[in-house]
Amino acid sequence: MKIENNAVVKMHYSVLDKEGNLIDSSYNGEPLEFIQGSKYLIEGLENALLGLEPGATAEIDVAADDAYGPRIDGLVQQVGLEMFADFDVEVGMQLRATTDDGEQTVIVIEKTDEYVIVDGNHPLAGSDLKFDVEVLEVRPATADEIAHGHVHSEGGCGHTH
Repeated sequence: MKIENNAVVKMHYSVLDKEGNLIDSSYNGEPLEFIQGSKYLIEGLENALLGLEPGATAEIDVAADDAYGPRIDGLVQQVGLEMFADFDVEVGMQLRATTDDGEQTVIVIEKTDEYVIVDGNHPLAGSDLKFDVEVLEVRPATADEIAHGHVHSEGGCGHTH
């Protein structure tokens, strides 16, 4: 079976930045399983997988716009340290921030005695990526998997809906 929408795909992958630095890989662990077309993966990778079959390997280049999008300077903000009086904030922490557009995850990128700078961009925003993939299995998703939006392993999905 070829990869198509509503197919369960099991694959190994590695992802590198444009300088060839390894960002993540499943090759030394469990393969990734997902429902094609569920938007579980970034758009550029999901689109490039269409039509591949079990046993296929591919090198897939994904431009930043089809990955995590461009960096947006307006998502980097300086906030007074007094806003964090209830806890000790440190560089690298991920926090939930309330914005005009709702809740958003931000990362603390700088801290001084007076302010904290947070970045609402995804850490890979603005980055072109290269994926090496190996398709292991492809099967039709069940009606329950499609309804729930994720793959169910043997014995169910481990939670109630």
